[in-house]
Amino acid sequence: MTVTTTSRPTGHPGYSETLPREPESAATARRLVRAACAAWHLDDLAEEGALVVSELVANAVQHARRESIRVVVERAAQDVVRVAVADLSRERPVEREADDDEEGGRGLLLVAALAADWGTDERHWGKVVWADLEGVK
Repeated sequence: MTVTTTSRPTGHPGYSETLPREPESAATARRLVRAACAAWHLDDLAEEGALVVSELVANAVQHARRESIRVVVERAAQDVVRVAVADLSRERPVEREADDDEEGGRGLLLVAALAADWGTDERHWGKVVWADLEGVK
């Protein structure tokens, strides 16, 4: 696994990594988000970003196809970090209310609560589920 950095219009590099589609990849994704936030001096977004990326990875692990996913962390604006997970499934995630006795099913509600905005971008090969986190101005 290698981390890729790419320059962005904001002048700050974006970070991405292809990971196996397995639950353990959430830990690597969290480290990537924390490292990017630290590099950009947006430490106030690191923990929320780590939680959001964990939920997006968990969703992809459960519902996507193929063996890998791609985690992308970009600085969309001066005080905005976009966390995204790309997978090869075209099935869009659905925000839903979980029953009290269910262990899972609340991940996208948590993402929606923590993020300034979130959504899904369809691609010919699958989709990208993203969430924007806003820092203190």
